[in-house]
Amino acid sequence: MENKVQEIIEKQVLTVAKAVEDKIDDEIAALEKLDLDDIEVLRERRLQQMKKMAEKRSRWIALGHGEYTEIFSEKDFFTIVKASDRVVCHFYRENWPCKVVDKHLSILAKQHIETRFIKIQAEKSPFLTEKLKIIVLPTIALIKNTKVDDYVVGFDELGGTDDFTTEELEERLAKAQVIFYEGESSSFKPSKPQTRNVRHGSNSHDSDSE
Repeated sequence: MENKVQEIIEKQVLTVAKAVEDKIDDEIAALEKLDLDDIEVLRERRLQQMKKMAEKRSRWIALGHGEYTEIFSEKDFFTIVKASDRVVCHFYRENWPCKVVDKHLSILAKQHIETRFIKIQAEKSPFLTEKLKIIVLPTIALIKNTKVDDYVVGFDELGGTDDFTTEELEERLAKAQVIFYEGESSSFKPSKPQTRNVRHGSNSHDSDSE
C-alpha cells in the first residue's frame, strides 16, 4: 500500500515538474523570437510608462501630496478637492482622539503620494460640517473626483479603541479605494458608500452623535 501511495506521489511530482518545465520552455521560446525591433518597442513602452509616472509624481508633489497639512479655510478645501482626484480630509477638534488620527495620517501621507491628506478644524468650517453632516469627531471624509465617497466616523470601524494601528487605518482607506494599496486590502470590495458632491452636499450622512 505504501509503495502504491509513493508511486502516485512521484507521478504527481513529475507531472507538476513537467508542466513547470514546459511553461519555462514556452517563455524562453517567446523571448528568443523577439528581434531587436521588438525589444526596442518594449523598452520604449517601459520608458514611456516610467516617464508618465514621474510626471504624475511631480504633479502630485506640486499639489501638496506627500505631506499631511492643515487648511484654514473652506475655500481652500474646495480648491484642493478640485485639484486632486483623491483626498483624505480629517475633520477635527483639539482633543486626544483627533491627535491619534493625526499621528496615523501623517505616516500614511508620506506612504501614499497618490492621495492628498489634509485636516480642517470642524468648528471653524460650519458650512462644510453642515453640508457634509459632520457630527462625530474625529471624522475622516474620503473624497474621490470631487465627491465625498465614504467616511470613517470615530473609531468604531478600527476596533473601537484608540490603539488601532496605522496599517488598520490604511486598510480601511484602501477598502474605500481612496489610496493605492498592494496588501491584503487590495482584494477588498468597497461597501456601497453614500456619495456626496461637495459642491452641493445633497445627500445626508447618518452617524451616531457623541
